[in-house]
Amino acid sequence: MSSQPSLRRRYISDPAFKFFKKVLPPLSITEREAMEAGSVWWDGELFAGNPDWSTLLHYPKPRLSSDEQDFLDNQLETLLGMLDDFDIVQERKDLPPEVWEFMKREKFFSLIIPKEFGGLAFSAYANSTIVSRIATRSLSAAVTVMVPNSLGPGELLTHYGTEDQKNYWLPRLANGDDVPCFALTGPEAGSDAGSIPDMGVVCMGEFEGKEVLGISLTWNKRYITLAPVATVLGLAFKLQDPDGLLGEESPLGITCALIPADHKGVEIGERHNPLGLSFMNGPTRGQDVFIPMDWVIGGQDYVGKGWRMLVECLSAGRGISLPALGTAVGHLTARTTGAYAYVRKQFGMHIGKFEGVAEAMGRIGGYTYMLEAARTLTTTSLDMKEKPGIVTAIAKYHMTELARTILNDSMDIHAGRAIQLGPMNYIGHHYFGMPVAITVEGANILTRNLMIFGQGATRCHPYVLQEMEAAANPDSAKGAEEFDGLLMKHIGFATKNVMMAVTNAFTRSRFNGSPVSGETADYYRQLSRMSRALAVTADVSMLSLGGELKRREMLSARLGDVLSHLYLASAVLKRFEDEGRQQADLPFVHYSLQHCLHQCANAFDGAFNNFPRKGVGRTLRTLLFPIGMHYDAPSDVVANQIADLLMTPGAHRERLTHLCYVGTKESDPIAIMERAFDAMQGIKPLEKKLAVAAKKGQLPAKGILAERLEKALELNVLTKDEVEQIKQADALRSKAIQVDNFDPSWFADTTKSAVSRSKKGKAA
Repeated sequence: MSSQPSLRRRYISDPAFKFFKKVLPPLSITEREAMEAGSVWWDGELFAGNPDWSTLLHYPKPRLSSDEQDFLDNQLETLLGMLDDFDIVQERKDLPPEVWEFMKREKFFSLIIPKEFGGLAFSAYANSTIVSRIATRSLSAAVTVMVPNSLGPGELLTHYGTEDQKNYWLPRLANGDDVPCFALTGPEAGSDAGSIPDMGVVCMGEFEGKEVLGISLTWNKRYITLAPVATVLGLAFKLQDPDGLLGEESPLGITCALIPADHKGVEIGERHNPLGLSFMNGPTRGQDVFIPMDWVIGGQDYVGKGWRMLVECLSAGRGISLPALGTAVGHLTARTTGAYAYVRKQFGMHIGKFEGVAEAMGRIGGYTYMLEAARTLTTTSLDMKEKPGIVTAIAKYHMTELARTILNDSMDIHAGRAIQLGPMNYIGHHYFGMPVAITVEGANILTRNLMIFGQGATRCHPYVLQEMEAAANPDSAKGAEEFDGLLMKHIGFATKNVMMAVTNAFTRSRFNGSPVSGETADYYRQLSRMSRALAVTADVSMLSLGGELKRREMLSARLGDVLSHLYLASAVLKRFEDEGRQQADLPFVHYSLQHCLHQCANAFDGAFNNFPRKGVGRTLRTLLFPIGMHYDAPSDVVANQIADLLMTPGAHRERLTHLCYVGTKESDPIAIMERAFDAMQGIKPLEKKLAVAAKKGQLPAKGILAERLEKALELNVLTKDEVEQIKQADALRSKAIQVDNFDPSWFADTTKSAVSRSKKGKAA
């Protein structure tokens, strides 16, 4: 018996060990820290090929606490009523002073700060809900709120600060005495935050009249939100200790410090112009600025640990803030576009009845349901105290891209109503703002091509990371022994996945399990099949390409798309169950899941057609999809059903768009559209009477409405009260479809400003 393991080692494990060490890329320090900082959650189930759907369905349902609900019902509603986005963006180019004061006083900047320091300590779900709802009203205000509650001094201090730092700074941040920003991005380091060139040198210097150990800092940062108004600056930089004053080797690596904005040498206050939006964003610089060592976040013990700190905090912020903005766009466009498509008429028809418009409305409704589902599932992971870097990368990339798509659809449907900026326009500023969300916290191209599968293949695979660690073990004998056990498990894992994938291919997944019955049951089976196919393809890709896989970004992106759409589909199924299997929502569910399966199939098709190793892609296709990929895009029938639902009042519409702020003021633009929508719905039976009379030849089918109504009254087709009701509805309709006009003097007053005052010579 003892000879079997030795023979296995000799002929299988040891040769595989040598091959593994040769082909697999070494993990850099930053990559290792990024992976160790995060955790594997539902993404691990999807990547392994056999997702346990009961695990997904037993994750907690997202709920607000009584304190959180009270804040939404009171402070948040008050804030929303104070916001006028046209005034903020086009007139003031800033939030009004009373809004700044209200946000500070009511702790909008301290949603994540612990209660013992005066903060609100809200859940990730509440944080996301607050940002989403504000974003339906004003992106500028939403960004202002979200930044202090994601990556920034508040979160870094909470997790890593010394007791003295927490006791001094957190109460000041909680009550609004201080406004924070965090400076990470610079001209030479955007998505590649690990390459920041900003430098600190450990040295002795003078502080408050005494010579103390500290750091001489030089930095040049840009795109820093809240920097122009910040009173305290969080700063990431690389630290060196050439004289060995800390007793460590130089360089020490990325370090984070907290610096008062009025400290000598800190340059702050200038503004960028992020596509015309009016949240505070600007550069900060400093040259040979001396700070004491105890300004390092976490103190001297955390010198050089900044990258780990940033990765942990970035993954959380990436899963809350930017997905919240994407979701807000869905709620906003679904509600307003559905209303507009019913209110607006062309050729005597509601424009939503045209199939070309209905096709776009199908995307808006289906994607909106999926966006909300992904938002709630992602925040659930964070509230479970997970740090799922891959999940949050999926959420950030796909939710901002979905938002861009439905914004384009909404712009197309609103047409001229959407391209004239003014107080009546409720989506124009969002159209400008979405590229900002797509760009920040890792540009979307990088997120898709390098992060989701690039890190997921190693982090989410049940054995690869452990095998890499065994291969990297300096004790080669011990490493080979560890590798032997892992390899046997890996072979068993891969063999089972291949066998099940082939079985699924020929049975069309009929024998896969489903935790539910009904119309959604088959989706679980098909998603399990896609998960198996991904596990097999990932293993083959890593085996055949090794370290080259890192450079094959297009292949990595396509396999990442499979993982991403498996996650988005999971979120849809989870939401449908959490909300009590609402039958009225099934068109949205079908659209979302058909879309996800279709995207998985397209991604596999592209990966197999373009696989870098000759014959491998064809073999994978034959093995995994021998009778073809029969996953069609959402049907026209479902798109038309969604279009009708968006144009019909009811509980389904409220569920789909519950985060959209409507407003109660006479001038609130969405409220104007809603009043017209309700009024037009109210006269639907009367319009049918007119249509029947026109069909009988009693009335003209088209023409001036007042004349048709007068004739209808004469012929007793309508009563006097019914005629009046139609006139009132038509007046509201007419108001809702109008666009804004300006006196020429407005343009003269508002175009004098920025160009002459810009400081182009100082731009980095």
